Amino acid sequence: MNRATDQAPSMTQPTPQKHRKISRQGLNYFKELRNAVIWIRRFWLVKVWGMDIHPDTMISLSAKLDKTFPKGVHVARGARLAFEVRIMTHDRTRGLYLHTRIGEDAFIGGRSIILPGVEIGAGSMVAVGSVVTKSVPPRTLVGGNPAKILREGITIVGGRFLEADANESALVEAGLT
Repeated sequence: MNRATDQAPSMTQPTPQKHRKISRQGLNYFKELRNAVIWIRRFWLVKVWGMDIHPDTMISLSAKLDKTFPKGVHVARGARLAFEVRIMTHDRTRGLYLHTRIGEDAFIGGRSIILPGVEIGAGSMVAVGSVVTKSVPPRTLVGGNPAKILREGITIVGGRFLEADANESALVEAGLT
């Protein structure tokens, strides 16, 4: 019995209403807006802070570039800095203000820290969460805390290893993904 009406419940169930699932898309959903915001941020870092950042770089909005010595930040063409990367140019405990350079087509993984005076070579890749304390030669994969050389002579395209697409296709064909 239904207490509110003192009647037996009906045999037909009410049809459930369809609810739209709301997902968090962030700025990736609005690519044009995201690209405009990234361009404005890069323009601000270059013109206001005086950093040397090539226009053809991709820097996450959550990446932090040191503003204590902003003229020491140098990011070359095609470099990619992932989320929450930290690029440092100063060491207050030792009173050092050094130039930190990211080479052409280099990729810096998320939450990595690049310490002052370090140079990341062209085409190099820094693994996620690494702390880079020494300069990295060109076309080298480094990772860890402190970062150590994991592989040399690598080729990356757009932040991925050259053979990544072939590996992914092989996994799909084998039914492993």
